[in-house]
Amino acid sequence: MSVLSITFHCTKTHLEEWENYIDETLVLMTENLMDVDKYMLSEVHSDYIEEGKNYNLLLIFDNDDLRDDFVKSELENIAERIQTKFGQEVMVFNTFLNPKKSRL
Repeated sequence: MSVLSITFHCTKTHLEEWENYIDETLVLMTENLMDVDKYMLSEVHSDYIEEGKNYNLLLIFDNDDLRDDFVKSELENIAERIQTKFGQEVMVFNTFLNPKKSRL
């Protein structure tokens, strides 16, 4: 199992547009990812973020090679589409999670 966490930070001024994008586009893109075994899309609650909102897409792959291939191709395409549509109003951060122990 190999896990990738993608965090999207959206500024306050574009939240409604970003949430529509999530519902209409990001979910469909995620559903159509061939190498993703499981995923979870979340709204992130934080008491410390006041200038916008974070969302997280947790992707689970069968192995590290599939995750690496995704990062090199699909993630770049997704991030480029988001940057084209939202510019600096939505930032994309990826984090590689390497499980030490899991019950998933």
